[in-house]
Amino acid sequence: MKRGQQTATMGDTTIMATKVSPAAKKALMILNCILLSVGNCGGPLIMRLYFIHGGSRIWLSAFLETAGWPFILIVLFVLYIHRRYSATTQDKSEKLTYVPIVYMRPRVFFAAAVIGVMTGLDDYLYACGVSRLPVSTTSLIIASQLSFTAVFAFLLVKQKFTPYTINAVVLLTIGAVVLAFHGSRDRPKGVSKFEYYKGFSLTVTAAALYGLVLPSVELMYNKAKQAITYTLVLEIQMVLCLFATIFCTIGMFINNDFKVIPREAMNFGLGETRYYVVLCVNVVFWQCFFLGAIGVVFCASSLLSGIIIAVLLPVTEALAVIFYKEPFQVEKGIALVLSLWGFTSYFYGEYKHMKKKDRKQSLGDGSMELPQTNYSSV
Repeated sequence: MKRGQQTATMGDTTIMATKVSPAAKKALMILNCILLSVGNCGGPLIMRLYFIHGGSRIWLSAFLETAGWPFILIVLFVLYIHRRYSATTQDKSEKLTYVPIVYMRPRVFFAAAVIGVMTGLDDYLYACGVSRLPVSTTSLIIASQLSFTAVFAFLLVKQKFTPYTINAVVLLTIGAVVLAFHGSRDRPKGVSKFEYYKGFSLTVTAAALYGLVLPSVELMYNKAKQAITYTLVLEIQMVLCLFATIFCTIGMFINNDFKVIPREAMNFGLGETRYYVVLCVNVVFWQCFFLGAIGVVFCASSLLSGIIIAVLLPVTEALAVIFYKEPFQVEKGIALVLSLWGFTSYFYGEYKHMKKKDRKQSLGDGSMELPQTNYSSV
């Protein structure tokens, strides 16, 4: 068998699993970090740009967050071609190699579909917040998502609370309360106090719902009864985005967004052509975020993914202040410090937990399996 290939037997066929060299894995990791950084900073900014210059369709904005799911099909196709090539180059003495097109089993598909609908609702709530609040405020509120994630992870996947987790939850909660107390001092023009507080509460709800989504995905992985590989993770993410997009598309039909879009484009502050450019760039940025987050979690850990997002929080704040001239009051500064302190506490606790876990496990060979190695038909 050629170096870098691994097989698993199923009946009279052999399933091929291709391994990536450490150098290729490092390159993939760097690429995913770049995608995550671009999407995490660019997504909220470009969405806010749409609302600043006259856009008002909430369902359309929610739709754009996951409408880029066909990009994942391209990645899956490339991985499939790679597996096919690896299968045809193995030794002739091997058994007939089976190269499945889809790894996802029905139980995982239905679970991903349900979580996808939850994601679609979360996208809508988040878009409601962005339409009424400055990006700097929205980003700080979304930071409280970590608190909700910790609580739901405890309830769903029995993740234990540690002093570091409790400290993080308290700090992030205080940060959100500080923002609520400063009221509507950073209220955008044309937004009433009622609309401002409505956007604030909807953004908190979006953070809470996404805090439920993440442990739900982890629970799905635990109950999948099949190996979780990069290809399978991409398939799951595609289904999530697909059903989130379907959910938002139904909302667009009910709200008559498709009829209003041409008229809104004509009245857009930056011009009709740039209106559609903003929509397309919106899709690209958010898909970069999703693909990057998936890749970082798989290549390294969810811990590193969370650290990158946390580190980029002040970057997003600074970009919002620079490009949109958003006010940055003392309350936002306090909330930002508390958020970063909470993130640091949480991730330090996770780091210590992972180090303890690594001591109990033998080290692997440093390679990463891309396709499924123990896939069996349903």
